[in-house]
Amino acid sequence: MPSLTVDGARTRAAALSVHSYDVDLDLTQGERTFGSTTRITFAASGPATWLDVKPDELTSVTLNGTAVDMAGLNDGRLELTGLQPENELVVVASMLYSNDGEGLHRAVDAADGLVYTYAMSFLDAAPRIFACFDQPDLKAPYRMKITAPPEWLVLGNGAATQVSPGRWELAETQPLSTYFVTVVAGPYHQLTDSHDGIPLSVVSRQSLKDALDREAEDIFTVTKQSFDEYHRMFGYRYPFGEYHQAFVPEFNAGAMENPGCVTFRDSMVFRSAVTDGERSSRARTIVHEMAHQWFGDTVTMKWWNDLWLNESFAEYMAHRVSTDATQYTDNWIDFAYIRKWWGMQADQRSSTHPVAADAVKDALASLDDFDGISYAKGAAVLKQLAAYLGDDVFLAGVNAHIAAHEFGNATFGDLLAKWTEAGAVGLDDWAANWLRTPGLDTISAVRTETGIKLRRVAPVAYPAARPHKLTVGGYDVDGRGTTVDVLLDAGEVDVPLDPSVAVVIPDAGDDSWAKIRLDADSLANLPSVLPKIEDGVTRAVVLNSLRDAIADTELDPKLGFDVLLGVLPTETSDIAVATMVGWATTHLLGVYLPYEPYRGQLADALASRLETVPAGSSVQLAVARGLARFSDDVDVLKGWLAGDGVPEGLAMDADLRWTMLLQLARLGAIGDADIDAELERDSSSEGIVHATRCRAALPTAEAKERAWTQITTDAELANYELYAACEGFWHPSQVELTAPYVDRYFAEIAGTEKLRSGWVVASSAKLAFPRYAVEQRVVDRAADLVVDESVAAGIRRSVGDGVDDLKRALAVRSAYAG
Repeated sequence: MPSLTVDGARTRAAALSVHSYDVDLDLTQGERTFGSTTRITFAASGPATWLDVKPDELTSVTLNGTAVDMAGLNDGRLELTGLQPENELVVVASMLYSNDGEGLHRAVDAADGLVYTYAMSFLDAAPRIFACFDQPDLKAPYRMKITAPPEWLVLGNGAATQVSPGRWELAETQPLSTYFVTVVAGPYHQLTDSHDGIPLSVVSRQSLKDALDREAEDIFTVTKQSFDEYHRMFGYRYPFGEYHQAFVPEFNAGAMENPGCVTFRDSMVFRSAVTDGERSSRARTIVHEMAHQWFGDTVTMKWWNDLWLNESFAEYMAHRVSTDATQYTDNWIDFAYIRKWWGMQADQRSSTHPVAADAVKDALASLDDFDGISYAKGAAVLKQLAAYLGDDVFLAGVNAHIAAHEFGNATFGDLLAKWTEAGAVGLDDWAANWLRTPGLDTISAVRTETGIKLRRVAPVAYPAARPHKLTVGGYDVDGRGTTVDVLLDAGEVDVPLDPSVAVVIPDAGDDSWAKIRLDADSLANLPSVLPKIEDGVTRAVVLNSLRDAIADTELDPKLGFDVLLGVLPTETSDIAVATMVGWATTHLLGVYLPYEPYRGQLADALASRLETVPAGSSVQLAVARGLARFSDDVDVLKGWLAGDGVPEGLAMDADLRWTMLLQLARLGAIGDADIDAELERDSSSEGIVHATRCRAALPTAEAKERAWTQITTDAELANYELYAACEGFWHPSQVELTAPYVDRYFAEIAGTEKLRSGWVVASSAKLAFPRYAVEQRVVDRAADLVVDESVAAGIRRSVGDGVDDLKRALAVRSAYAG
């Protein structure tokens, strides 16, 4: 199906006004298809338009009582002619269930054989569920009816009532964009509550019943606290009636902000022990999706180029509101280590783009920009703006924007106008530099005889004059700090800070968006001072600076590795430990540095830390997971699985057991029979995904060929199993074994677009990229694929990002070889 262009959307939006949708879905027709009947009422100012519909079989289409020639259906579009000023269109179709997480996804729980469905209409998947005019600025109210097996529960955007066994009617909604429409149907386990007059519920698969019963109190508490804070901030009550949070299987994203019925990936219903950081991450996801109910759902962008604003705003609010209103206080530590690093990498790749792009890309191309820039950079910039304007002006503009465009569509320009009305000045220049120009400034500190000079340098490719409101910290040999607030609005400003301090850290509070560079004296003192700095956010700023400088070949990766080993013995944040172990996995070992002997050194450091970490703590779990990833001690790993030598306080639950199995599989210490035995122990859908990853990791030619066949030819493989096969396939200890598949990747990955659609195509191409094949010939092969316009855009974007990382790895190896 051709992707909708902005010009096409504008033309159709100018010609149509959609009054209502009535959608009737029959989920009792079998395992392959479901029935879909849609009645649309709309006004038209011209004689013709087109309808979006992607059926398995189109049964009938009538326009104002007259049959429409269905032979006109071409690649998901059906031309409509003979339109009247007022029209009624009725479309009857049979639609395919999906297994890729988009459209109406159907999943069978391996634990008990129960079937679950949910609708994911984003970005352009709504026509796989019902006939529609699929673009964000043609909003309309929805009434839905669902026929389902009588034992099923049905939820959706409107309050659901079972009017007879298996027959459900959903209340009419407020006007919604097509991409927000959802239905959640299946034998889900449901828990209910209410708050401030808002009915609440959470649902999950029956096999997660015990886990949901444990976790519901925390989920409901965060939800209630966030409703109170958002009502206070926005002065506008939640407008969508009931509020359901559905934790559904095989969900691609973290969550989706469907008004009244938010869908989440059900791994957030924790069946095993998790860290405090993972709990706070779930809380932020809940708060993020709630922010969308106002910013994104009540007021929706006109075109996809402003999708960044929905996500940036929700990302910023997730961290802010979680900190202000919930028990979770490590939110900005997470932002620094994880979210900001994600965005900083994206902002330095060849695929970088402005936060706020012009409306020139079609819908699917806009999805390629749904990345760390749209989320994390945008959030950091909004945080800067709130500090720059003051909270009163910032919130006054937001609130006026919501009130002015309630249940409608708006642009970023509309929001800028509301901030200006609220008292902001100079926003056009600010937006031009921060939002419409890609790239990061580099901020560094220079010691002088009397103080510190703070310097700002814009990237040559993207010149800009960005003001930075931040703090500069000076730390003595004991880690005690003094901070100074600075407005860096020129190439260089003076900072009244003692130049004799041991370490100087620009942007010590992580308040801006920039590449931070430490001076030579600070770097020399860092190994002894960094572990003594108490503020976790500041420690994250330092680690991000090191990670980025190493990637830019400005620092030896061995220094970064030494710093990592130096802070592990004392680090008290599980987020920091997990981040450092993750960086070692993705960037250091087997990429910038040889896998050995550094793997062994890291494993030893993790084993030593495990002996001193408090029993039962989050840090203990993070360290244990890291050790399981890098240990080559087969006896220890197998002993833990057998219950021997397990550290006190560490629960060898299902997910940790699979972590151990994965490393044993990579080491060749187990085989298919051992994986089968563990799968018998954990026969859940989660277990099947873990087993798929373990099988792909086995160091045998047979196992690699089996996994590669799944990745490149199996159209029926569920999305989570596909991702697991990709994740298990490559490893730096198996470079020779997997060498033949490097060329096969470039020969075969383009063909996967014929097997799958949407999100999963680009995601699997990214996960299957041969990231440990750090060779110039691989860079050349990738570069050729990136410019081949016959290859799907999402695949080319994934390969382009992968080759950018390989180029950096080659440069680092060249600069610091030996």
